[in-house]
Amino acid sequence: MTLLPDTLRAARCTKDDSFAHIRRMRDSRFPHEIASILPGEYFVSAEPMIVYTVLGSCISACIRDPVAKVGGMNHFMLPEPKEASTDSWGESTRYGSYAMETLINEILKRGGLKSRLEVKLFGAGKIYDGNIDVGARNAEWVLGFLQTEGLTPAKVDLGDVYPRKIYYFTDTGRVLVKKIERLKNRTIFDRESEYAVKIKKAKEQSAEDVTLF
Repeated sequence: MTLLPDTLRAARCTKDDSFAHIRRMRDSRFPHEIASILPGEYFVSAEPMIVYTVLGSCISACIRDPVAKVGGMNHFMLPEPKEASTDSWGESTRYGSYAMETLINEILKRGGLKSRLEVKLFGAGKIYDGNIDVGARNAEWVLGFLQTEGLTPAKVDLGDVYPRKIYYFTDTGRVLVKKIERLKNRTIFDRESEYAVKIKKAKEQSAEDVTLF
């Protein structure tokens, strides 16, 4: 599996396997430290942690092994096809596959078993105007991925028109979801738009690096 440039920021692990580049914070309302992830990032912990993110059209998969008590979350989207009418997933699936496989593999490396994995899916809101529903496309893909891998999601909260704030407890699997009914600023939109541009450029760069024969 090849790391895609600038689309998913892989972990730089410290001696205790923490993700050094992920922003940490404390909130008196919660019992554990919070790891805040951005589009293209993921976080896994064998210690009780809370993983937080804000989703628009992107997807977050919250995955844990309830026996090993190892869990984590990612935050990803697929790039839009150049021509929606002729799109057959194609190369864009690499981005979702990488996000899902990396998260699962990091959990397995910390003692998890694939047969025990509990999966919960969130996001895929339609927050953009236009004919292409990016969120719906992401949702369709991730559900197909889980089916192919023989994994049945325990919880699915995908679609609608609202962004979501997600707090995921890695040890218990508890998820707090807040749907944001009114956007006070363009932060979510701008953040995901910037991420979409990055993965589009990375996709084009990957295509230039491959010679078909």
